[in-house]
Amino acid sequence: MNYPVTASCQCGQVSYTLSKKPIKVLACHCQECQKLSSSPFSVTAVVAKEDIHFQGEMKHWSRMADSGNQNHAKFCPTCGTRIYHYNPEQPDLIKLKLKPVGASVDKDFAPMIHVWADEKPSWYHIPTNVEALAKQPPSLT
Repeated sequence: MNYPVTASCQCGQVSYTLSKKPIKVLACHCQECQKLSSSPFSVTAVVAKEDIHFQGEMKHWSRMADSGNQNHAKFCPTCGTRIYHYNPEQPDLIKLKLKPVGASVDKDFAPMIHVWADEKPSWYHIPTNVEALAKQPPSLT
C-alpha cells in the first residue's frame, strides 16, 4: 500500500491523512464495540499521533472503559461517524476506527489480533491464523 492514505467520514466533513502504516490493527468484540459498529466487532488501527492529520470539526464523547481508563472518542457532528478513540494516558497514540472511515482498507488494515473474544457472537468464527484474546491486552503497542 502506498502512503499517505486519505479517508473521510460518511458525509465528508471530517477527513484525515495517514502517513504511515498502523502500528497494530485490532478487532474488538466487546459489547461496546458491537454497539459502536452495529456488527460483531469493530476494527481499530493504532497509529502514532504524529503520523495522522485530521481536518474538519469533531465532537467529543467519553465513557469509563472496563479497564478503568477513560475512553475518549471523537466523531463527526454531522453524520455521527466515529473517527477515533484515545486514552489521555497514552497521548502519542490514536485508535483510528476503520470500519466507517477507511477509504481503501487493504491488507495493512487487516486485524492482527482479536480482543474480547469471550464476548463475540457464537456464529462468528475468528480466523485460525490470527491471535485471539479473551479480554483486553495489557498494551496496544
